[in-house]
Amino acid sequence: MASLAEEIANQVDVEEFLTFTLGKEEYAIDILKVQEIRGYDSITGIANTPDYIKGVINMRGVIVPVLDMRLKFHMGNATYDEFTVMIILNLGQRIVGMVVDSVSDVIALQPEEIRKAPDFSSTFDTEYLVGLANVGERMAIVVDIEKLMTSQEMGLIDPLMET
Repeated sequence: MASLAEEIANQVDVEEFLTFTLGKEEYAIDILKVQEIRGYDSITGIANTPDYIKGVINMRGVIVPVLDMRLKFHMGNATYDEFTVMIILNLGQRIVGMVVDSVSDVIALQPEEIRKAPDFSSTFDTEYLVGLANVGERMAIVVDIEKLMTSQEMGLIDPLMET
């Protein structure tokens, strides 16, 4: 039986991730970046934006850009239904919404449980990919959501503004 000190030491490195689905794939992001989860709501479109930027919402007086992650990851058009959700992220000094097919679970992972992913350069930019983790019988793709959202190509967040 492990001592209390060993149990605490093992829990120090544990990180929690919110898992969500896009199509048949499951993704995981750092739970500390999640501000809230909301049902899919009406979005005001903005002209001349990339197709994955659905528009903006007014969230308690804050204008929040909203991205459709299915479109961002080139997974085809999404069907918005009762399971479709918006994950509101708090990234530095910016709030961003992302539309996903559904939210699955909150999981706890130790760093050694996240395996380095093979190179997917033709389908997925691995710069934002932390790795792959087994979650029971399924596998989750662990994404550095802050790195993705602050990337030059996204153009949503000025990396110099980060705290």
